Amino acid sequence: MKVLCYSSFTFSYLNRARVLYSTLRRFHPDWELVALITDEPPPGFDFDPDLEPFDRVVWAQDLGIENFRNWLFRHDVVEVCTAVKGPFIHQACDQADIAIYLDPDTALLAPLDPLIELLGEHQILLTPHLIDPNTDRTAILDNDLSASRTGIFNLGFVAIRTTGEGARFARWWNDRLLEYCYDDMPKGLFVDQRWCDHVPALFDGVKVVRDPGYNVASWNLSQRRVAIGKDGAITVNGAPLRFWHFTKLGPTGDLMTKKYAGDNFEVYEIWNWYKRQVAQATDPAIPARYWAYGAFADGTPIDKTHRIQWRESPDLQAHFEDPFAAGPGSYLEWLIAQGRAAPAGAST
Repeated sequence: MKVLCYSSFTFSYLNRARVLYSTLRRFHPDWELVALITDEPPPGFDFDPDLEPFDRVVWAQDLGIENFRNWLFRHDVVEVCTAVKGPFIHQACDQADIAIYLDPDTALLAPLDPLIELLGEHQILLTPHLIDPNTDRTAILDNDLSASRTGIFNLGFVAIRTTGEGARFARWWNDRLLEYCYDDMPKGLFVDQRWCDHVPALFDGVKVVRDPGYNVASWNLSQRRVAIGKDGAITVNGAPLRFWHFTKLGPTGDLMTKKYAGDNFEVYEIWNWYKRQVAQATDPAIPARYWAYGAFADGTPIDKTHRIQWRESPDLQAHFEDPFAAGPGSYLEWLIAQGRAAPAGAST
């Protein structure tokens, strides 16, 4: 049985992805590990996939998405790295028996064999943000209501059998994410997550994984206690810790983790381990927050409002062939004339 595991990221997250794939390789050397990248290598960075801890790279522009540059321009970096997850898992149904997605800022701390066993009985696996009710008002406001806004399930993980209902889910997810993968909460959208609230109602064979050892993160630490035994085994509420979701690495992640970990000092040990791993995997040749598609051709930053106006106007899309272009006759020139963008090099 072939298992394919993939993650979607840009080069600014390559350091985190390296940690993820290294932990996957440690526990599952027989899985095929695929890097789905929506980016181009930054100048001065020599990217050699043969030296990376994954088996192969799939570039987003090779997924066969119609009018790719036009489609890509409609999304910010988070939206597009999420949107390509659907087309890839749909295509992976022809490449493996089981397809697993993991966010690049996750890391394994134990094997995921129980998930493979679950897929012997079920076809789609999802992990909810919360598996136990919060009772503290602050935790309810921070975590319960956040999940209500952004989606019940955390799509930093999903796993399917690539036949039957799993394949039908993959096709549906492909279609939804190609067309409606935006961070637009007033319209009921939060990239892929709000869509997956529908999955238990739309598909058979769905298993909601309520084991506390999966997808541990700041948003569920209020109800999960981490322990490290004398033998080094890590447990969460007594169950083996399988993978951790190290979301918002930096001050924001630290703040939320401290807020809910409290005196659970083992949590800080795990976070410190992860920070060391990421630091070792960081290449100084990759600029912080780098993304090749974050600017127009002349280097003018693309604001999210530019993307929203583009995707909501068929007339603009029809008039300007390449939204990333700069200079006479470009979408950028039109934005500048409208007072909605500043020329490259202009002081702000």
